[in-house]
Amino acid sequence: MTRSNSTGSTNSTNSTGQAMMRMVIGIAVLVVLTALLFFVAPDSFYPWAKAIHILAVISWMAGMLYLPRLLVYHVDAEKGSVQSETFKVMERRLLRGIINPAMIATWVFGLWLAWKGFGFHGGWLHAKIGAVLLLSAVHGYLAGAVRKFAEDRNEKPARHWRMVNEIPTLLMIAIVILVVVKPF
Repeated sequence: MTRSNSTGSTNSTNSTGQAMMRMVIGIAVLVVLTALLFFVAPDSFYPWAKAIHILAVISWMAGMLYLPRLLVYHVDAEKGSVQSETFKVMERRLLRGIINPAMIATWVFGLWLAWKGFGFHGGWLHAKIGAVLLLSAVHGYLAGAVRKFAEDRNEKPARHWRMVNEIPTLLMIAIVILVVVKPF
């Protein structure tokens, strides 16, 4: 898609491709450094895995809280307008560049920590994994919504997206309480 403005022509497809390439390089560097740490110093890997897991969770939650807000505003933008097209780019980049990689890292490191630290034992851990599965389902629902908005096929009102915006918050509260308090 090519747009022109007062300074000339800009190619948003090229810009998106460059942003995606930077994201892929960043993720590859993280994976290589993590693997190196895992194999070189396995005894000190656990706290690093926990730190990476927490950073991934924070990134995932930031995106999961922001994306429904974008959808709320996108509902009010006229289909085909510059504003609507801008929201499409923002939603796609947020999903692909932040939310998806953060969810994957959250799961990978979270499952490793559950296995290494707890042997997958504990009622609180099972409940937490259940809540994270629900959060992943909301993630999938939002990914589908981004596709529908990209195709101008959204049929949900802004009120719906405002309510969806609360679900990740409630799940986050439950997950944090389960991890910190370990009530059962």
